Amino acid sequence: MLDAALRGPSAGNTWALDLVVLDEPDAVGRYWDLTLPSGPAREKFAWPSLLRAPVLIVVATEPGAYLRRYAEPDKARAGLGDDESAWSVPFWWVDAGASIMAMLLAATDAGLGSLLFGLFDHEAAMRDHLGVPDDRRLVATIALGHPATESNRRSGSLKRQRPKLPEIVHRSRW
Repeated sequence: MLDAALRGPSAGNTWALDLVVLDEPDAVGRYWDLTLPSGPAREKFAWPSLLRAPVLIVVATEPGAYLRRYAEPDKARAGLGDDESAWSVPFWWVDAGASIMAMLLAATDAGLGSLLFGLFDHEAAMRDHLGVPDDRRLVATIALGHPATESNRRSGSLKRQRPKLPEIVHRSRW
């Protein structure tokens, strides 16, 4: 699954992707202790099987690597090497998302359960905890394991239907 992360695109072949793999019980436990400490919130957590996932992959990207790459002679004409604000679409997020999707598909192909979730207000604390350099941004975490056999609460988001293909496909023009 980690190899699949390198099968996605990378703008300018920048490859500013880092993966922090937590695959030891203590490391996984410390992750949850930081993001969902023991107590009432953890006891009432609707998806307890998630806390038993044996592997967590924290995905990081380095926006500055894109600035450095696009300041190089073969990319400088694009004008994207000076500042993050020059990027109307920050491709460090796009590329990280593509790598994440490749890993999720590889997990499915391997018969594993996987789940992507954000770090939100825990990003800085997790970056410090894992020793991730300050120039990196944590994108999300992937949990890997075998699908839960016990019932967890179903996410309220599951009530939302996926769109039908004709609703999102526009041929030749909008």
